[in-house]
Amino acid sequence: MSKLLNNLVVIGIYTVFAALLLTTIYPLIWVVGTSLNPGNTLMVSKMFPDQPTIAHYVDLIRNTDFVLWFTNTLTIAIANAVVSTALVAATAYAFSRFRFKGRQQGLMALLILQMFPGFLSIMAIFVLLLQTKLLDTHLGLILIYAGGSISMGTWGMKGHFDTIPKSLEEAAYIDGASHTETLFKIILPLSLPAITFVALNSFITPFMDFILPQIVLRSSEKMTLAQGLYNMVATETNSSFTTFAAGAVLVALPITILYMYFQKYLIHGITAGADKG
Repeated sequence: MSKLLNNLVVIGIYTVFAALLLTTIYPLIWVVGTSLNPGNTLMVSKMFPDQPTIAHYVDLIRNTDFVLWFTNTLTIAIANAVVSTALVAATAYAFSRFRFKGRQQGLMALLILQMFPGFLSIMAIFVLLLQTKLLDTHLGLILIYAGGSISMGTWGMKGHFDTIPKSLEEAAYIDGASHTETLFKIILPLSLPAITFVALNSFITPFMDFILPQIVLRSSEKMTLAQGLYNMVATETNSSFTTFAAGAVLVALPITILYMYFQKYLIHGITAGADKG
């Protein structure tokens, strides 16, 4: 009886996984098929066209500002990855290795901040950027992303730092190393999975986000990919759904490649510090 029950549980688990896989793969295939559809509408009889064409990809690159949007987004993504990773690593190192007044309260504050969605502070962010003259600038958007990443990434990276034996640092201190030297020569090299996880998530955020760029960036020459592609289908006069689908495929392609390439680091980064907090 117990063996039958275990088999039913296994079958149920695989059924759920199969359903999740189907609901994930189906929209992807539909978007790819739509991007290769000769027409310009989403209403097609087949998921994949009989006569596929890459004309929409050519039109997207030649007749739109897709390259400009991509360049803007890539610039923001790289800067965000560098700044966010540096801030998260420094904050996590301080909370992991130093004992100071307000440490526990600070950690709790970072944990509580993760519970509130970012769009709740949009009005405050808008006013702040307006007063500091950073509205409609890529720098303003990067600072928002970098500041928001601290509460999200500090706990995970701190947990990984906690698993590194302090004896390694103590030996370095005996040899005359400073806290900065131990951070860059001992802690960070041993924390590559956690660093990769934070950096990759920070890099991908500008590619996926629409709300913040829409609020911060107003000039057409400063638009990100999400803004530019949205404007293709935002009004009733715009019906470039197939071109929009082509843009969605081109946006998803580099992100997918990055995730596949850094998969092993991401798995280690997600589980880093799980046994020690």
